[in-house]
Amino acid sequence: MQQIRSMKELESFREGLVKGRDPDRKFISVCTGTGCQAYKCDDLVANLRAEIKRVGLDAEIETKATGCPGFCERGTLVTIYPEKIFYQRVRPEHATEIVERTLVKGEIVEELLFVDDATGKTIVNEDDVPFYKQQQQELLGPNRILDPTSLDDYLAIGGYGALSKVLNELKPDDVIDQITASGLRGRGGGGFPAGVKWRTCRDAPGDIRYVICNADEGDPGAFMDRCLLEANPHSILEGMIIGAYAIGAAEGYVYVRNEYPVAAANVGLAVDKAREAGLLGKNILGKKGFDFDVEIIRGGGAFVCGESTALMASIEGFVGEPRAKHIHTVEQGLNDKPTNLNNVETWANVPLIMNKGVDWFTAIGTGDVSENPWGGSKGTKIFSLVGKVKNTGLVEVPMGITLRKIIYDIGGGVSDGKKFKGVQTGGPSGGCLPEAFLDQPVDFDELTKAGSMMGSGGMIVLDEDTCMVDFARYFLNFLRDESCGKCTSCREGLEQMYQLTDDICEGRAGPDHLGLLNELAEVVKDASLCALGQTAANPVLSTLRYYRDEYEAHIYRRECPAKVCKPLIRFSINSECNGCNLCLRNCPYDAITGEKKKGDTYKIDQEKCTQCRICFESCKFDAVSIDTGVMR
Repeated sequence: MQQIRSMKELESFREGLVKGRDPDRKFISVCTGTGCQAYKCDDLVANLRAEIKRVGLDAEIETKATGCPGFCERGTLVTIYPEKIFYQRVRPEHATEIVERTLVKGEIVEELLFVDDATGKTIVNEDDVPFYKQQQQELLGPNRILDPTSLDDYLAIGGYGALSKVLNELKPDDVIDQITASGLRGRGGGGFPAGVKWRTCRDAPGDIRYVICNADEGDPGAFMDRCLLEANPHSILEGMIIGAYAIGAAEGYVYVRNEYPVAAANVGLAVDKAREAGLLGKNILGKKGFDFDVEIIRGGGAFVCGESTALMASIEGFVGEPRAKHIHTVEQGLNDKPTNLNNVETWANVPLIMNKGVDWFTAIGTGDVSENPWGGSKGTKIFSLVGKVKNTGLVEVPMGITLRKIIYDIGGGVSDGKKFKGVQTGGPSGGCLPEAFLDQPVDFDELTKAGSMMGSGGMIVLDEDTCMVDFARYFLNFLRDESCGKCTSCREGLEQMYQLTDDICEGRAGPDHLGLLNELAEVVKDASLCALGQTAANPVLSTLRYYRDEYEAHIYRRECPAKVCKPLIRFSINSECNGCNLCLRNCPYDAITGEKKKGDTYKIDQEKCTQCRICFESCKFDAVSIDTGVMR
């Protein structure tokens, strides 16, 4: 890679790249993100390249291993450009058929097309897939056409053009003014206005400043940040370099989970290539005095290290524990120097704003930020849509879209014909919202008012088979393990809250459990030092608020309305049984007896039954009943 020493050289190099690429050249995009690794996407890429070479088209058609475009439910995803023929659930063995039928003969492989459940129609073009059609993929869009290991690919679509524009046309204060005017708020969960943070950091006393990209996020479900790092790492680097110029920082860090090996490798490679090209280092793009470089730090995956002070302690080599923010990190952060920390998605938005303009960005989303940077939620937001929904994956939508549009128009609605029960937003410490909130606008302020939060963008859809008490218990179990233990309120409070919900699910609770649980949740929320403890009570407080009847059913009637909590249910075989013998053969505990073809002889031994549900799930005749309100 040649050294790019000036903005003029950058544009010249980009022009050469673009001229050397035929925009109409056919290429195959294969998602090789982490989600598709389970489907042997790398083998698929190898097979496609081998087959294309076998038929003599390797000089004409490129197979590009790209990052995730979002539709994880249907991986591995393959799109053939420029026609945008969209194939889903592609496996390595399909390579020969795709090459011989589509690339050689121009035919469509019907069995690999997406079928719209709502209409029953098969869809050929990627743009017509309902999952994508309802989105606004400003950040995720480039993923499908970029090789994340190629700097040339990023430069060819205008990459580092925003940096060039900033260094050529704007002073640092001008950049901060534009970020402030855009209303960009941090996508890591707190929603703090980025421009306000940048300004405070720049104005803080001292000669040394740092910028940090939080790619840990604390939330292990923050797949959206991992996806951006894996698929388009240069967009994050470009945002960081612009931020460093604006703030006056010469050193930066990307703090990434060690459990994200592909993300860590790709962003590390991007740093090396950017440095080699002169986009990191001394006098970047010929701007005298502007020196900036980036180091990759691999974190141990502690949830609490998504919190800024704990993350900085970890970078310094100490235990990842939060500290009181009597002095904010923008004034005294890493190594006691002014430090600006934003998450992956926030940094990735910066080049977009500088390229497309403040007016473009503020036209997306809700509220008015012209006079108050806290006055709205602008731009798009990436959510990880998972749970009991037909189409799971990453969705990028304008701020202010309703939950209903995300879950039903994009997600396709609740899976398996079940009824919608709720949605948790904000990750493990987010709140659960019932059906009455489906038309709730999704932005920072409205979700907080409803008792949930934006968080890093997790969104879990729940159906009628979800026990809300068990759901709260599940996340309390996770959060108590992830608490660093520094605060008594968090360390002991979460443990006691877990024990209380466990008592309720196990049928051991009395009437005083509800009041005690609510009181403990409020104490943990108010007395904890960092955001982990302050938000950890959300799963409990929101379910107590909106699903209190389920708690009361468990306590007063010893019933689990969702028929989930094992001590409160039992399985029995009813009169629909025809003696097919399937339940008996599948039971791993020999708890079922009966004579084949004589349904009235089938019984379940309650002493042996462990409520594993295998008999219920394997029966094709609805002959297995789940009874609740019966203590074992």
